[in-house]
Amino acid sequence: MSGPLDRFDGRSSELPERARELLAAERVPLWRRLGWPAAIAAAWLGWYGSESLRHRREDQDGYEARSPAPPSRDDFRRAAEALTGHVATDGNRAELLINGDQIFPPILEAIRGAEHSIHLETYVYWRGEIADEVAEAIRERAAAGVECRVLLDAVGSAKMRPELVRELREAGANVVRFRPPRPHLLGRVANRSHRRVLVVDGSIGFTGGVGIADEWTGDAEEPDHWRDTHLRIHGPAVRALQGVFAEHWVEATGEALIGERLLPELEPREDGLAMQIVRSGSAVGDSNIEVLYFLAIASAERTLDLTAAYFAPRPPFVKALCDAARRGVRVRVLVPGEHTDKAFVQLAGRNTYAELLEGGVELYEYEPTMLHAKSLVIDGCWCSIGTVNFDNRSFQLNDELTVSAFDGGLAEDLEREFEQDLERAERIDPNRWSDRGPLQRAAERVTTLLRREL
Repeated sequence: MSGPLDRFDGRSSELPERARELLAAERVPLWRRLGWPAAIAAAWLGWYGSESLRHRREDQDGYEARSPAPPSRDDFRRAAEALTGHVATDGNRAELLINGDQIFPPILEAIRGAEHSIHLETYVYWRGEIADEVAEAIRERAAAGVECRVLLDAVGSAKMRPELVRELREAGANVVRFRPPRPHLLGRVANRSHRRVLVVDGSIGFTGGVGIADEWTGDAEEPDHWRDTHLRIHGPAVRALQGVFAEHWVEATGEALIGERLLPELEPREDGLAMQIVRSGSAVGDSNIEVLYFLAIASAERTLDLTAAYFAPRPPFVKALCDAARRGVRVRVLVPGEHTDKAFVQLAGRNTYAELLEGGVELYEYEPTMLHAKSLVIDGCWCSIGTVNFDNRSFQLNDELTVSAFDGGLAEDLEREFEQDLERAERIDPNRWSDRGPLQRAAERVTTLLRREL
């Protein structure tokens, strides 16, 4: 069969230009035409593989904790301080804030009452009435002469209205994008600041899972209003929160935040909590928070209640949870159900359900709305509340923050909230789970190939 090029010999002056291009293309070997794309793909796969391997330990994938002390003992606190490099402080007061109706009023009150400084760092700053209200409160204080510094993760805040940034700057606030994508720093695009920090006058601190968007308003009463947990903190621990902000601010701007106005004397309270502010960043090896979570799980004696907005644990964490259940700890894990904003992360997490259920772990999926809280309670006497999800992205790729409390009061409050959340959740039945269809099983397995990015 002859083709349209067979009528030409390649030398005729009457050969149409398009025909000459097609003829030339036919003469180029396939391997040469695909060479550059294949080389680029191979280089990218090699880079991705090396990035994945650099986070693996030389000998083993998991951890081993020999005779760990329970969280009720001082030995546990000393171990947490030694492994993370962050010292706990005594004499703090922390208030548990549940959902937007409890979270945003004290945040706005603190901002509007600022006398010297406002330092806000957030991953999520999207749109809506609350986004405008927070910006207006900062704008008013900046215009009044208060030092206002706002650090926005360049990826997480991409939905923010540009007009808000412009208006904040015009009022005198210093607004900076953290790690904006740049051609010479493409390798850092995946390393985001997932932290949420607000420090006012160096003496009042807030942190937790909440983002600045209408999704976080309300009281988790419907799918449009998410479930989240936040903290308001007074006492010496606020200086460590200020340090969390200062670490990223100096990276982004070169300005070191020092001086008595920004770092005032913070008197401990006699009946206050012992609290540890633990921050971590993407680096070779194990992050501080990853090690802290392994220590806490290994130290549990009676109960372990984990709330995770994004749950896609690597095999060592699956094993750690199962080991805890097998030694008699009641292990309960609460994750999002039908309402989730990242279905592919949920699929990857569900691929671990069978092993967790077989190991004795109780799994629950929250039903009313998106569950965005991140917390861990051990034995009713130690807890962690912060920005940390139970996935590789939080443990290895993002810069994160969590607050751990070594006294029982805050842990007991968080445990009560966990029990209330379980009343609105569906427990995963092992028998029904084993009957799920082949398509769902296949989808779960496929997502685990991307577990490093989740």
